[in-house]
Amino acid sequence: MKITSTSCICPVLVCLCFVQRCYGTAHHSSIKVTRNQTKHIEGETEVHHRPKRGWVWNQFFVLEEHMGPDPQYVGKLHSNSDKGDGSVKYILTGEGAGTIFIIDDTTGDIHSTKSLDREQKTHYVLHAQAIDRRTNKPLEPESEFIIKVQDINDNAPKFTDGPYIVTVPEMSDMGTSVLQVTATDADDPTYGNSARVVYSILQGQPYFSVDPKTGVIRTALHNMDREAREHYSVVIQAKDMAGQVGGLSGSTTVNITLTDVNDNPPRFPQKHYQLYVPESAQVGSAVGKIKANDADTGSNADMTYSIINGDGMGIFSISTDKETREGILSLKKPLNYEKKKSYTLNIEGANTHLDFRFSHLGPFKDATMLKIIVGDVDEPPLFSMPSYVMEVYENAKIGTIVGTVLAQDPDSANSLVRYFINYNAEDDRFFNIDANTGTIKTTKVLDREETPWYNITVTASENDNPDLLSHVTVGIRVLDVNDNPPELAREYDIVVCENSKPGQVIHTISATDKDDFANGPRFNFFLDEHLPVNPNFTLKDNEDNTASILTRRRRFSRTVQDVYYLPIMISDGGIPSLSSSSTLTIRVCACERDGRVRTCHAEAFLSSAGLSTGALIAILLCVLILLAIVVIFITLRRSKKEPLIISEEDVRENVVTYDDEGGGEEDTEAFDITALRNPSAAEELKYRRDIRPEVKLTPRHQTLSTLESIDVQEFIKQRLAEADLDPSVPPYDSLQTYAYEGQRSEAGSISSLDSATTQSDQDYHYLGDWGPEFKKLAELYGEIESERTT
Repeated sequence: MKITSTSCICPVLVCLCFVQRCYGTAHHSSIKVTRNQTKHIEGETEVHHRPKRGWVWNQFFVLEEHMGPDPQYVGKLHSNSDKGDGSVKYILTGEGAGTIFIIDDTTGDIHSTKSLDREQKTHYVLHAQAIDRRTNKPLEPESEFIIKVQDINDNAPKFTDGPYIVTVPEMSDMGTSVLQVTATDADDPTYGNSARVVYSILQGQPYFSVDPKTGVIRTALHNMDREAREHYSVVIQAKDMAGQVGGLSGSTTVNITLTDVNDNPPRFPQKHYQLYVPESAQVGSAVGKIKANDADTGSNADMTYSIINGDGMGIFSISTDKETREGILSLKKPLNYEKKKSYTLNIEGANTHLDFRFSHLGPFKDATMLKIIVGDVDEPPLFSMPSYVMEVYENAKIGTIVGTVLAQDPDSANSLVRYFINYNAEDDRFFNIDANTGTIKTTKVLDREETPWYNITVTASENDNPDLLSHVTVGIRVLDVNDNPPELAREYDIVVCENSKPGQVIHTISATDKDDFANGPRFNFFLDEHLPVNPNFTLKDNEDNTASILTRRRRFSRTVQDVYYLPIMISDGGIPSLSSSSTLTIRVCACERDGRVRTCHAEAFLSSAGLSTGALIAILLCVLILLAIVVIFITLRRSKKEPLIISEEDVRENVVTYDDEGGGEEDTEAFDITALRNPSAAEELKYRRDIRPEVKLTPRHQTLSTLESIDVQEFIKQRLAEADLDPSVPPYDSLQTYAYEGQRSEAGSISSLDSATTQSDQDYHYLGDWGPEFKKLAELYGEIESERTT
């Protein structure tokens, strides 16, 4: 069958169609796929032909997204048997046959009725066959061919992962790779340039560039400085058709951030600073701050401050605040205005994390001079202690006195002092202080379990000079009271075995208490005295903050009750003691002998029957044994009842089967085959069956006349009577079969029963020429001939 296509829509398709037609012409315009065939012809046997397969061009093309009003022509099927008289019918089957693709069964023209999308399905596999319209018999074997959906540029490139967020270090070399973007095009990459994508940059020049083929974005300038500009928004376009006019495009945004490197040293804004410190400043207190600026961020801006020289090195110290990156100047020794009125310090600030790639931009440190002037002022009030520690019990009433702080004016004026507590705006105010006496009281009820410790700062000032302040830290410890009863340490899953014994420990429990150690352990465990005595379980206090659950009786049954509840009481060691009640849930489970739990689910069937698993297994074994005995017994009975004669139709021999020992020669003579087959010779010829008898030949006409004069029925009755009345003939129970072959035939008898009484002139020497398969038969007949000759 010839497959012809006219769907040549472009030069490439023209070439394909040309190859298709030329290839078909070179093969006698026939595209055939031969297969194993079995041909049945009347009067002939089956003939199997070896397959002979020829591969030729068998592909159609159809344009995707066809929007025309008429069905799109795909191609034409033609059989060499088609003479144009309409006797050939073309049938199309396979993917889309009848729905997407239709065929004119007379001309073989194939059309596409729907608009196809190559991105959903690239090709369709169909089967074509030409049959005789009158007989419906195939004229050629079924052929398979493919209709491939031809791609058009109907899909724009897409960036599936955009928009992108990426970073690149500042001061990077030109051409440093930033990111590779990839756009995908759903069109066919093997056909034309529909899926050939070219990248370009729409926004972000001259700072960045993009490789048109790979989509790799790179830096386009040297030494891009983050401190000058940190963020860039780059727009990348991907265009198919290799960037030609008419191609479809898609774009994405890449947000690029320059990350910081340590390329800027710290710098003090001034080379000289002056600081005023009153002589009343406390030792260890911070008297001033100084800061060097660093344009970098993060760890690249970390620095340390130090005093490199000056006459105040022994009086002052400097530390670094890591959060604010400030130098904190503190007082190491007391100041005295009358002894020394000023000090000079040289302070240096240096980066802690250096990048040697930018060492040429250094040094990464700076220094400044600080002059400290000591002020002569009245001294602030002085507290009696550098810090205070006070205690108060939790749950104390509001207004309970916690303690008192004391401060005095060290000056000779001895001015009155006022007190107040420094609170941050977000702090909860649990305490207040009497401004005149310094007595601290509670303003809220305290809970030790929530907050066991409070730190507050008390400030004192003189009435005459409120600006003179002194501060002291007050730590308040909240003391515990027994306000929390004990409770079980956790939820317990307690199991009791069905085979438990009285006094057996089934579980150990413990308790916990939120209060302090003094008001918690030791714990006491006991049963509620107001409840009746539990007949099943009891509780034993182990006096180590644990208790044991014990059984009171033996044997529990899940069928009777599978869950028990045991109310218990727990008290702590506080004063006064607190107690709580809890209820333990105890499940009844089936256990192994070693105490391992087997199952805790109720087994209704076994329990109701009162049988264990072992008993059921024993019963099943007994049933199986009984069934086996019955089967063996039936088999033996059937074997004993088998008939002695296997086939009722085989009357040529008398097969006697019995278990008793036979009677020797008497048995052999009693069942003479010749006598049974020939009633006329029954009385005259009785031979031993273990030796060859000497047969006296009788004329044929005499034998036939004698047979005709004897009644076979009378002969059988006579034999039956003799067998029944003769007790000496073994076996005593036997099946004897008598038969008579009937009158003579014109062709003579073919039975071998009388072969011992007849003589044949047949020469059996030719059996030796038949081969080894007939060797034994030739030997047997050779012995017979030699005996006859003798």
